[in-house]
Amino acid sequence: MARLAVNVDHVATVRQARGIEEPDPVLAAGLAELAGAEGIICHLREDRRHIQDRDLRLLRETVKTRLNLEMAAVDEMVRIALETGPDMVTLVPEKRLELTTEGGLDVRSDPQRYAQVAQRLKAGGILVSFFVDPDPAQIEEVSTCGGDIVEIHTGHYAEAKTEAEAVKRFQAVKEAAAAAHDLGLLVSAGHGLNYLNIKRFKELPVVDEYSIGHSIVARAVLVGMERAVREMVALVKDF
Repeated sequence: MARLAVNVDHVATVRQARGIEEPDPVLAAGLAELAGAEGIICHLREDRRHIQDRDLRLLRETVKTRLNLEMAAVDEMVRIALETGPDMVTLVPEKRLELTTEGGLDVRSDPQRYAQVAQRLKAGGILVSFFVDPDPAQIEEVSTCGGDIVEIHTGHYAEAKTEAEAVKRFQAVKEAAAAAHDLGLLVSAGHGLNYLNIKRFKELPVVDEYSIGHSIVARAVLVGMERAVREMVALVKDF
């Protein structure tokens, strides 16, 4: 049975738009857990555009399920991760001008560096996940670099404009998930998933966890955080 992990970044985005103290992503994380989420995700970006160091510190103190820190594979973030001690880290690409993460990490571009980062984090007792496009070659490199988990980037599937395109892109996700599973990696999926397009993943039982943020936060604006999370948990648990 798959788990839902809720990303609270965009609660922080709303807060930072006014530069004040609310809404608080830490409180949102607590509500998400009460509603059935089995993990909380935050992305501490180098430019601190949404999640702040204070948020990460308090999330580590209060999250009762599993805290997943998304971060770039840079020395500053490795140091912060080792000091804070999240349950897991997901290595993601970052670009200063992007609104949100635009694609998967190119692990093959510098496997030695990524292997060293993974080794440092794992030595600190932290599980390591790599966020990659649905490309079996990238997934094989994740295994070589010592990753524990692959999070498959589902954004291209989510952005499909036609049913035929969605089917084609979902097939790529399925093949990537099977490749990761065959390598003994745990499989997660995330980016762009919402209450409608996630239903196709019922065909994909090898996915252990879904990482979802924006669509839950957007629905929470209308119906409240607890209801928004409960509705997504119900969809995931039906798989």
